[in-house]
Amino acid sequence: MSDISATMDFRRRDARDKLRGRTRYTMDRYLPGMLHAAVLRANVASGRIVRLDTSRAACMPGVRAIITAADAPGKIGIGIADHPLFARDVIRYDGEPLAAIAADTLTQAQAALAAIDVEIAPLPAVLTMAESLAAAAPLVHPDWPNYEVLFEGGAREGNVAWEATVVRGDVDAAFARPDVEIVESNFRVGRQNHVAFEPRAVVATYEDGRFHIETSTQVPWTIRNATARILGVAPSRVRVTVPPVGGAFGLKFDLAIEPFAALLARASGQPVRLVNSREEEMLTCLFRENADIRIRSAVTRAGEIVGREAVVLMDCGAYGGEQIFLTTMTAHTLGGNYRLGTTRLVSRAVYTNTAPNGAFRCCNGVYCTFALERHTDEIAARIGMDPLAFRRHNVLGDGDLGATGQVFEGNVLGPMLDRMDTLREAAAPSRKLADGRLFGRATTVGTWFVFVGPSAATINMNADGTATLVTSGVEIGSGSMMQSLPQIVAGTLGLNPDDVVVRAADTDAAGYDAGVGGGRTTVSLGAASLSAAQEVRTKLLKVASEMIEAAPEDLVMRQGRIEIAGAPGSGHAIAEVATRAQARFGPVSGTGAFTGAGVPAMPGCVAGHFIDAIDIPVFAVHDCDVAVDPETGQVEVLNYRVVQDVGRALNPRAIHGQIQGGVVQGLGYALHEEVTIGTNGRVCQNGFETYRLPLALDVVPVEISLYEGAPSVGPLGTKGAGEVPILNVGATVACAVANATGKRVQELPLTPPRVLELLLARNGELGHPHIAEAWVDNLVRPHGTAAQDRK
Repeated sequence: MSDISATMDFRRRDARDKLRGRTRYTMDRYLPGMLHAAVLRANVASGRIVRLDTSRAACMPGVRAIITAADAPGKIGIGIADHPLFARDVIRYDGEPLAAIAADTLTQAQAALAAIDVEIAPLPAVLTMAESLAAAAPLVHPDWPNYEVLFEGGAREGNVAWEATVVRGDVDAAFARPDVEIVESNFRVGRQNHVAFEPRAVVATYEDGRFHIETSTQVPWTIRNATARILGVAPSRVRVTVPPVGGAFGLKFDLAIEPFAALLARASGQPVRLVNSREEEMLTCLFRENADIRIRSAVTRAGEIVGREAVVLMDCGAYGGEQIFLTTMTAHTLGGNYRLGTTRLVSRAVYTNTAPNGAFRCCNGVYCTFALERHTDEIAARIGMDPLAFRRHNVLGDGDLGATGQVFEGNVLGPMLDRMDTLREAAAPSRKLADGRLFGRATTVGTWFVFVGPSAATINMNADGTATLVTSGVEIGSGSMMQSLPQIVAGTLGLNPDDVVVRAADTDAAGYDAGVGGGRTTVSLGAASLSAAQEVRTKLLKVASEMIEAAPEDLVMRQGRIEIAGAPGSGHAIAEVATRAQARFGPVSGTGAFTGAGVPAMPGCVAGHFIDAIDIPVFAVHDCDVAVDPETGQVEVLNYRVVQDVGRALNPRAIHGQIQGGVVQGLGYALHEEVTIGTNGRVCQNGFETYRLPLALDVVPVEISLYEGAPSVGPLGTKGAGEVPILNVGATVACAVANATGKRVQELPLTPPRVLELLLARNGELGHPHIAEAWVDNLVRPHGTAAQDRK
């Protein structure tokens, strides 16, 4: 079998059209007779709908259809079905949809929205997790016990939408040991907006009793199934196709506006286009959630972590959504990086009367890594050990246990720290800055994982010697669909990657896929594509062996030909063999499927987890130098270095691009981006004027070293490379700023006002992040009996 397109820099085939503005995204789609839709949204955080009268709006010029809660009977969710398409009787957040209208023009649709007669009686709102968890707090979902539970195991009660726990070993005994130091740290982070340049957009039609949804999404099959559930139809009645996606980062990993367009298309009998405005994106984005994190560790003076317990409160907003699933991630980040003797971890998704939150690149791993690495520095300071030496002494290695009892394979983090030493020493600047600014440096480690999940692929061999790859994969900008998958297929079939045609996602044409995200495209879709390509290869070699009169095992496929090994120029072009095969046996195709093997957790160790242990761990080591201006609080990142575990790098150039982009996005989270909620429950940042993103002058060139050879079940030893680059950035910058200032950094982002407050604080830390007492008293089960929790 030929080498699988050994590591190469393969340029993206979609780059030229994107750079020239030729690519047509969902928001660029227009169909004959297409209507334009708009959504009426609530302007209170909590209230009861007294009256919703659409009769006057229905008579407005150009109006073709109006839909409300009565048109969408189902509820959706992950773990819990708690989310209706429209508010029903009760409004739970500012911006919640009340009705949607399709009209001949967008202006007409918006005018009709204004004509809807709405009366809302305000209700008490809980806008923060502290308010939500307070005694006698109003319930965001008073009827929570009656919701359909879609995934068993998570504890629930009141305003706690979901709780996932890990308990491994006797944690209380570890903390009671007389030879340990107990170090406790508290951290807080705010929300982050994805700011995908293409907003969420959809074009829907309804013909012959079926819906066709063209949408900007990462998860076509999720859209298919969730839309069907909301509409109360069979999933086979919904077809989803996906044009190129203009950015996602997790924003488009769940159902969004697709059902509105689908229902309006059915009601009007015409195609319907619905595109969120930038303000709608900013106000109702599925933000990276705000969170409070408390970590306690019991550590010996020699640097052994004998016990750790932590509680993470995740604000899920008004509905559980993806946060239910993301409670799982805490165990694999706070319980990652280091060997732990015993562990008790609790992660809770908490309802508030705010816009729902969701997945964002590395999910809660970004802030859990920030908290863990800052906590690690505080441990080192307490026991008088160098922070880097403490990390070397404790990082996970071959045979070590993760938080859930998973046994890790290979020594990866230790050698990665060694490689970072080399990078750092080669570029070490002076520790004294001539301009009076404070210098700080830090090195952090991070553990993430590839979300595997099921994927399918089909390859059709064309008579002209090209191959067509059919999957439900989506190109969201990472390049995996345009680079990695064509390389894998081409390497297996002896083709040039440009000769592999990648079909756009279509749920009618391709098999099930869990979606693009979590670094899974190259791994899961790559494995399925490799399997399909191997089937095609076997069929072609069989036909070629008859044409060449040589055994199949003596043949090789390379450079568009099938030849006898060691005899270049012999044999036939692949196109000739494909033509012969098609004439004799019919079209040549192959199918492949893949899903994770499923790594077991320690029995009885976890509850409420969607992923008990991780199939493919991914590690990262980051290092940076910062300068802090003591007069303005401005933080400048001077240098940034990354050593990233990639398994095997099929395309180093593409991975370098992902790392550079991920670091810049992480710098936004660390230093600039902050979403705040006003006293009325509305997001204060409603556009680019009020939401500070990294600008061109904020971009720092990143020195990158790709670490290859770590164990992986991915095809050809690959691991996902696009998710993890953001993981350590907030942690690394925060630790460097702490080292520069000598102050405890407990909150992100480190905006100039916050840094100035830190510098001026007498006790050496910011005002202590308020932690609700409700979740301190009993780490594991403060919400009643297990039977009550699982209602």
